[in-house]
Amino acid sequence: MVKRILLIISAVILPVKANVLHVDNAGFIIENEIVTTHSAKKVWHALINDVDKWWPKDHSWWNGTFTIAPSAGGCFCEKKGKQQAQHMQVTFVDPARMLRMTGGLGPLQGMGVYGALNWQFESVDNGTKVTLTYYAQGYRPEGFADFAPVVAKVQHQQLNALKSYIETNNTK
Repeated sequence: MVKRILLIISAVILPVKANVLHVDNAGFIIENEIVTTHSAKKVWHALINDVDKWWPKDHSWWNGTFTIAPSAGGCFCEKKGKQQAQHMQVTFVDPARMLRMTGGLGPLQGMGVYGALNWQFESVDNGTKVTLTYYAQGYRPEGFADFAPVVAKVQHQQLNALKSYIETNNTK
């Protein structure tokens, strides 16, 4: 019984490790996942409608307001006054199953690194698993071996911010 309680506590408290699946001189693939007891519908709602409430503001251009327009060609955007940034463009929408956005997040955008960011939702026992996978490609003279783990860690933080928001707020 004690072992089971410790396992449950560690699953709630300890975040899943950020994972670099592949890295070479042309790009990288990273993957992070969370499991929550909430439905895919609730997680989807928080991702799309409440992104400004959970996205870490230390990963923004101006500490602006974030929005995601969940339609093909839609924008994952940040605005603050006249300052605006399209962080990524929505390219695939299957509500509560898959959201794909393309582009370069943060400094990757300025480096000309382009990628596909997939948010995949899967029903699991008593909840939903969300897998965030980023396939990034481009040119960086130093390669990506030192950079991919940093991006993985940041996306790990972002995904866990979504999980924390879902589990501590009464969202739809």
